[in-house]
Formats: sequence, C-alpha cells, structure tokens
Amino acid sequence: MTNARNTPSHASARLLTALALLLPAACLESDAPTGDASFRSNDNDLTFEDIAQNPDCGLDYSRGASVTDAIFQAQKDASIAEPPVFYTQQDFVITPEKSRGGPGVALLDYDRDGDLDIYATNGPGRTNSLYDNQGDGTFVDVGASSGAGASAQDSTGVCFGDIDNDGDEDLYVLGRVEPNRMFENQGDGTFIDITDSSMTGAGALGHTSCSFGDVDNDGLIDVVVGNSFDWTNRFAIFAVSFAQNHPNQLFMNQGGNVFSDESDSSGIRELRGFTDGSEDRPTITWGIGMADIDGDGDIDIVQADDQAAMVSSKYIDPNTQQPGIDRGYMHVLINDGTGHFTDTTVEAGTNHPGQWMGVTFGDYNCDGNLDFFGANMGAYAFSVLPIPYAIEDTNSRWYLNQGDGTFADPGLGDLVADPFGWSPSSFDYDNDGDTDIVYFGSLDGAGPVITADNPGALLRNDGCNGSFNADFTADLNALSGVDHRARNVNGSAVGDLDGDGFTDIVSVSASDYFEAPLIPYPVAFGSAFDALAAFMPIFTQVNPGEFQWNQFEQTDGSLSVQLSSGDNGNHSATVRMLGTVGITQNGTVNRDGIGAIVTFTPKNGSPAMHPIVGGSNYSSQDSIEQVFGMGEEHKGTLEVFWPGGAHNQLRKVKAGERILFPEIPCDYQGDWDSFDDYKSCVKDSLHDLRDAGILTKKEAKRFKKSAKKAYKDFHDGDDD
Repeated sequence: MTNARNTPSHASARLLTALALLLPAACLESDAPTGDASFRSNDNDLTFEDIAQNPDCGLDYSRGASVTDAIFQAQKDASIAEPPVFYTQQDFVITPEKSRGGPGVALLDYDRDGDLDIYATNGPGRTNSLYDNQGDGTFVDVGASSGAGASAQDSTGVCFGDIDNDGDEDLYVLGRVEPNRMFENQGDGTFIDITDSSMTGAGALGHTSCSFGDVDNDGLIDVVVGNSFDWTNRFAIFAVSFAQNHPNQLFMNQGGNVFSDESDSSGIRELRGFTDGSEDRPTITWGIGMADIDGDGDIDIVQADDQAAMVSSKYIDPNTQQPGIDRGYMHVLINDGTGHFTDTTVEAGTNHPGQWMGVTFGDYNCDGNLDFFGANMGAYAFSVLPIPYAIEDTNSRWYLNQGDGTFADPGLGDLVADPFGWSPSSFDYDNDGDTDIVYFGSLDGAGPVITADNPGALLRNDGCNGSFNADFTADLNALSGVDHRARNVNGSAVGDLDGDGFTDIVSVSASDYFEAPLIPYPVAFGSAFDALAAFMPIFTQVNPGEFQWNQFEQTDGSLSVQLSSGDNGNHSATVRMLGTVGITQNGTVNRDGIGAIVTFTPKNGSPAMHPIVGGSNYSSQDSIEQVFGMGEEHKGTLEVFWPGGAHNQLRKVKAGERILFPEIPCDYQGDWDSFDDYKSCVKDSLHDLRDAGILTKKEAKRFKKSAKKAYKDFHDGDDD
C-alpha cells in the first residue's frame, strides 16, 4: 500500500469534483494588437478569448531563436548587401531547418491542485515556462524556480506522465540535436533532473515528439521518441531519402526511475512498405503517439512520417528521370502485448505518401473503433513550389478504423481541401457529444515562402458520421482572433483550463510575422479554406535561380491561450483516470491510466471514445483529463477499457460532474466462476481504495452499484 504522497488526497479528489474558476475582468479585457481577440463560431454561438494577449494574465511567453538562426540571417543579409550575394536554390538546402526552433506545449496538473498548468518549451538561453494556474484566471511562470526550466537546452517537444507511480506528473523534455531531459516531480512544486540516472538522454538526435505508454503492461509507463534529422541543414528534406534521417527510440521503464534502450529489440525500427524495396530504414518522424488502436488491451504506436520535398513514386524525379521513392507514411505499429511491435502499415492501408506532421486519436464515426487523424502539408503550399503534387496526397485527413486491422480513408467530403498542419488534437469543443478536431501549423523552411494558410483549423464533426465541416465566422476561422496565419505555430494542446466543462486551446509559435503581407495562393478548390489560404513572400526571385530577402523581420514566438466561453447551453462531464497498481491488491495499471480507452454515452446519445494518450500531436501533449460533451442531456454512462483488458463502468454520471475514476481490477466482462466471486473482487478493491483515501464511502458505494449492474447486464442469461 502507498503512503499519502503516492495517491491523490481526499481533498484533491474533492477539487476534481468541485473546481469552478472565476476569471477576473482585468484578465479578460484584452487589447490585442493583432486583431479582435474575442470571436464567435458558427456553432451555437461559442466564443473564444485569447487571454495570453493580456499582460494581466501572466502569460508573458516569448520564444527565443535557435543558435542556427544566425546562419540563416547571414544568408539573408548577404542577399541585400552591396554588392548582393543572392540566395540560390542550393542555399535553401544548406539553410538550417527550423532556425527559430520547434517549440511544444503540454497541459498538466503538475502540483495536483485540481487545475491545469501550462508547460511551454523555449530556445537556448531562455527558460522553459511552467505557468502555474492560480485558480482565478491568472498564471505565474515558475519554470525557473521549479527546476524544470532547462535554460541551457534548445528545447523542442515535451510529454509528461507519472513514471514512478507516486501520484505526480514527471516531465520529459526533448532537445534539438542534443540530449533530452527527464525531470522527476518531487511532489512539492519542484523537479529534479534525473536524465543521467534514468538513462533517457537519447543522444544528440533530431528529437521532435514523444509519447508515454506502458507497452508491456507491467504498471510502469515507457516512452517512445520520434526523431527526424540534424536540423543544421535540409539535405534530408530535399536531397537524401534515408541516409540523413535519425531512427526512433523506445525506452522501457525498469522501475526505480531507470529506463533501458529497447529501440532495436522492440521492432519499432523495422519499418516496411518503402517503394524502393528497402526495409528497416530511418524516416523523418515529426509526430508520434501511443494508443490501443486495435482494442486488444495493449498500447500500439502510430507515427507521422514526412515525404518532405522528395518526389513520390507516382511522379518522375526531374533529376534522375526515375520514379520517386515513397518514404512518408502514417505508420501503424501493432504491439504483441510484450512490447514488441510489427509494422502493419501496408496491411492497414495507411501507406499513402504524404508530408505527415502530427497524429491524434478519436472515434470520429462513433462505431466503437479508435480512429486517427494525420496532419499534412495541405492543399495549397506546393502550388508555389516546384514540387509535383496532388491534393489527395497532401491534404490532412482522418483514417477510420474498420475493426479488422485496416483503416479506410473516407476523403474530405465537403471540406474538399485543407491547410498545412503540425499539431492536431481531438476533442468535443462544442460539447454536442461527438469528437471534433483542431490543428495549427505554418512551415518556415520549404523555400522562398512561409505558409500562412492555417488560421487555426477547427473541424466540426457532422454528428458521428465520419465527416467534418470547417467552422467559420465571417472572415476568419472560429479560432483566428489572433490570426494564427501570421504565427509560425508548431505545438498545440487542448484541455479545460478554467474548469467550466468546456475545452480550451493552447498553441505556441517559433516566430511571428505580423508585418509580412499575406499573398493569396494561386489555386482554389472550392473549399471553405480557399478564402484564407495565403503565403508570405520572404524572398523575391530577382534572376533565374537567384533570390533576395524581402526584409520582413520575424519577432519571437508567442503563446496563445484561447478560453472557450462555454455558453452554448450544452452540458458535459469531466473524468480523470487513476490506475491502481500498488494501491489495490490486483491493480495493474499505471497511476495516470495512460493507455485506457474511455467511452461516455449520454442518455439517448451516441458513444464518444477518448483514449488517454501520453503525448501525440506534434511536440506536445493534451491534458489527460477528459471532457465529454452531453448536448442537452443531463446523464450518461462512463465505460473504461483499461490496459490489460479489464472493463469498468460508472452509471448515472450527471452533467457538471468531475469524476476521479480509479481502476477496479475486476473485469465485469470476464469469465468469472460466479457472480459472488466477481462481487468479492469489487468489494476488496473498493475497500483498498477507501483505505488509501481515494474514494469516500459514498463514492465506493456508487462504483459498487454500477459494477454489479454492469455485470448483470453483460452476463444476462448466463448461469451463475
């Protein structure tokens, strides 16, 4: 049994139930220099307010440049010198990738006070920010004082999880071609760097994204790292198919905060399906996430790989006069239950080459199978670049799980075309009971232009039919009060920051270009995004193959924190999972419940499925606390499928409730000798949870009643 520090206190559990934050007027009175920060979506009059623009809110983030930005700046300056040394096509290859950096963001309750805090990564010489939510609508940056500031690191991605099952969130912060950092939460608001002792530094690779998950179901979360290449140049983007790429990594938790590198033995590097016949080749992975994609009780991997500027096999490479090579797929790696993975991408039908940037999971058609969405290059960017393409290859899109190991691409339907994206999230933004998608992104690195076609793409689910519409207001997308087109957004995440039962959205940019003109793309597809699709002309071609910098200066990257008004009348319930390994006698699930699949079915409504994911998106992690929309209904049922295969259920969940749902290691769908055996298991587990201070007597009684009812309904007709 654990001590009080190792489990949420009774008071903390009450906070999860009763939290209600009041935003002070001063913090909401934004005077945004870049546009009206209050705007309205088409769906039931929701508004979003970007409080980061108001200094009274305490969100004073400014992303510093990476050291390689000086190389790019020298090249730009030379092109306008007297005499000019014009920028050439070759210069675009030797220019650093992401010279301003690739920031990520995570939403977590690091101090276990019941509200979500914000961790945003920064560049070298600047401290990563940890914005402590004060519970009154304001934030205080404790990045430096917490010990997790990593000011010497050029930080990229971030993910979090409770690696030691002590009841608080630990941080894993990725480095740009330098070692990653593992920060252990001390439970008192501070962190210590345990990188060396944990053996998770992972070397000087192009680390982009990470995801926690218990791949062998031993009750300890492991971590997978998606890698790209050395960002000091772009040979891997333009010129070399595989040789410059860095392989992905898997670190297995051995207990005692020590990890072992199982990258080779786990099978994650045995990639298949490349059109040149090669195997086991490293790819450019921007986004990676772990979720139980096949619903068998263990956690799988989906990684978003980039075709980049390499010509696809469907076209003739102008340099070699041979078909190109497909290297950028949404890879589906299936776990055999022991932590060994098999690449099933070809069999799954997801071997569609694209510039895949990020991944997120959700059941978009409410059929009980977990689907995923991949962010891609979009339909517009290549129209001004000398790269052959078709929008069916470059559109961001969703794959629908057929329940047999395959995935269907239903096409975009009425969306027709969509913009560039890095970091997608799945969530029910309007609380109508189905799963919507939001994603951001701008590409500064594809040549003489910067993409400015994504104002903040909010895709509204059409009602569990596997199709989406873009949610727009008059001229800008529903999330574009700050006009994200001028922000070089990399990371984004979602979570309920103000505890009002509606999900909010946070994004972070590497740099901003608010002074640069937005030039419409020379193409139109009949999409709602056509009117907003633009690019920024950073260079002008002055002679054939020679370019000159237009002197549009970048400013430091920014943070956007957009709070939902939560006033459309729809209801919701919020749930946080608690694995009970070390708490209950038979508990097996990690403390955060990462890997669990949670389904909520409102009365008279369709089931909505949210997996608990320890990082996906791109370089970022959504809150692991889940908000389930109920529409106009007032009650519903929560169903949890835990890692390892146990099913639990809680009935009569009311609108407005905040539920702490502990693992009860008694599967109501299991093959029990008798109902009495099942009841005894539930009784003993609930007794352990009461002894640990996690459940009150009243709460335990409620879970017991639901457990019994679930068993009876499932086994109706069985002989006990």
